[in-house]
Amino acid sequence: MAANEDKADFLAGSPVFKDLPREALEAIAGVVKPLVVPRDTTVIKEGDPGDSLYIIRSGSVRIVRRNPDGLQLDISIKGPGETFGEMALVTGEPRSADVETLGETHLLALSKDDYDRIVRDFPDLSKVFTREMRRWLSISEKRIEIQAREVRKSLRMTWVDFVLVIVVIVILGSIFNVSNPNGIPFFPEFPERASVPSISQSAAWEEFHKGETLFLDARPANFYNQRHIQGAVNIPLPLFEFVYLMTFPKEDKGKKIIIYGGTISRLYDLEVAQKLLLRGYEKVRILEGGLAPWEGKGYPVAEKEKG
Repeated sequence: MAANEDKADFLAGSPVFKDLPREALEAIAGVVKPLVVPRDTTVIKEGDPGDSLYIIRSGSVRIVRRNPDGLQLDISIKGPGETFGEMALVTGEPRSADVETLGETHLLALSKDDYDRIVRDFPDLSKVFTREMRRWLSISEKRIEIQAREVRKSLRMTWVDFVLVIVVIVILGSIFNVSNPNGIPFFPEFPERASVPSISQSAAWEEFHKGETLFLDARPANFYNQRHIQGAVNIPLPLFEFVYLMTFPKEDKGKKIIIYGGTISRLYDLEVAQKLLLRGYEKVRILEGGLAPWEGKGYPVAEKEKG
């Protein structure tokens, strides 16, 4: 019992669990399994099933991703009081990265069965991990952007080199298409916006004013945290299944939903809209122009507090 009290006290001091009631902390402390992992050991392997999450009691871990060529991308480093492995456990998807210890690390492992049981008794636990996953996604997106920029700088490709690479790709692609009946497209096919009805800014404002329409921000969490339509719910693609389960079970499938969040590189709003349409939501609309014209018209926007 004293050991469980000690674990509960540790969780109470963690930035992840500090807002949970004492009863929830004691429930977690009663089922987590202590684990000591040596230095330079892989705790989680990308592609493995998400059957548990881990709380770092002491030591630290590095979260990394590797492409098929072995190129390593360091996502983040986590230390005492932080967690890892929660995304795969909550969403049911395979592990999305490797996690390696940087020194001898003491962990507390929470199994999926125990997590599911505790969440039934203390629903706030799921909100804790939703917040933590959004924070992790925001950090990882920034980290990937920084490292990608560094890679581009290191390449220092000239225009001549670039043109030569494109020519070689086209030639190889043409040879492949001739020899392979299935072929491959030279350019990716983007979904058609016409497949989902749109709604004008003025009409969306009228719906906003009525207060009966659900607004969804489909962008990654770090963009949402900077600025979003007031009252909008963030439902980023990597967390779609989890946020959907948290947000929509009580929603009437006839409810009006307005989605925004398309960017130059990806049509987040369209992809989320299509997922909802497939689940039977009939009144899904995409906001024409997205957030920028909404803000330009002076409509309500929530901004991250500057401190």
